[in-house]
Amino acid sequence: MINVAVCGATGYTGAEIIRILLRHPKVRIKALTAKIDKPCKLSDVFAEFKGSLDMQISDQLVVDDIVRKGVDLIFLALPHRVSVEYATKFIDKGKIVIDLSADFRLKDAAVYEKYYGHKHMHRRYLSMSVYGLPELYIKKIKNTRLIANPGCYPTASILGIAPLLAKGLIETGSIIIDAKTGVSGAGRKADIALHFAEVTDNIKAYKIGVHQHAPEIEQELSNVAGKAVKVVFTPHLIPMNRGILSTIYVRLSKSRKISDLLGVYKSFYKKAPFVKVYEEGRLPEVKDILGTNYCAIGMGMSIDKKTAVIVSVIDNLGKGAGGQAVQNMNIVCGFPETMGLI
Repeated sequence: MINVAVCGATGYTGAEIIRILLRHPKVRIKALTAKIDKPCKLSDVFAEFKGSLDMQISDQLVVDDIVRKGVDLIFLALPHRVSVEYATKFIDKGKIVIDLSADFRLKDAAVYEKYYGHKHMHRRYLSMSVYGLPELYIKKIKNTRLIANPGCYPTASILGIAPLLAKGLIETGSIIIDAKTGVSGAGRKADIALHFAEVTDNIKAYKIGVHQHAPEIEQELSNVAGKAVKVVFTPHLIPMNRGILSTIYVRLSKSRKISDLLGVYKSFYKKAPFVKVYEEGRLPEVKDILGTNYCAIGMGMSIDKKTAVIVSVIDNLGKGAGGQAVQNMNIVCGFPETMGLI
């Protein structure tokens, strides 16, 4: 058994982590914190937890208080820049940290500072952190105490492209990612742009060319390819609660059959329990993976057989955040990778 704390318990991601942990046979939740006006019960914020976890949420994140409760692992579902300050303190006290912010995802601090708009104050920890995408880094995750949980868009995009890049089957300079997300991907903050009346009956592109997840995608795809990879990444907000669908266009190095390409995916992910590769003729939909930790991948092809169109689908709160965080917890703690997850 391990004891855990969830910091940021009143956000959508924090609630998703708690929801999963309550069915996990090897976890005890020992502490909850959030930025709230005053302490309250979790069930006062999310009625679904009434009777299953009526624990008090602290309005203060005090590292020493959490350590005194015997916590082994901390989930930090906190905003960027806030998270880094607490993660480093917990690491220095010998704890395992799974950080769901972007503070440790980008290895180049200058790139982080460009896209997130502030100086990284703890650069020396960047070399310690492991990018928490198990399908690529499971061995490294097993041996770290600081896991940088990937972003939701990058998870869907990287998993959708990595097998073809690893085999050198696509041109690295012509990758286009058209991604669509549900509203919960923006978090639980108050924002007029996320109000029901603004989102319903609407779809919009945003942050074209400047979205903070683009360098994260490029960093990891470059690692897979062994050379620099650039992408054109365009995110869209759609009137849906949760889920991400990424349609990815890649230029093939030569004409190939869909069945052969899907065979590459099946081989690449043969030991990945949370990646589903669909058969030719079937494409995944958001409803296929809602409430799960799965990534579902399918493929189409242009008429000239030179452009593959990959569809990669995840639940942004599941595989894109809380589910993947628990998957990483399982790996680093030596539990079966799928324990507590669906």
